Amino acid sequence: MHVHVISADGEAKYWLEPAIELSKNHRYTREQLKQIESLIEVHYNELISAWQQHFRG
Repeated sequence: MHVHVISADGEAKYWLEPAIELSKNHRYTREQLKQIESLIEVHYNELISAWQQHFRG
């Protein structure tokens, strides 16, 4: 499972399992990546649930 983060500042991909891990980054700063990862941690269960509903129907 993974999540894509896209904004005017850049684009990133994070793996959600087996652990939260940055896969790709284009133009985000280290500070922005830290903020994104914090948001992923806070909303981890919601992201997993949404991913499962979308891909497992």
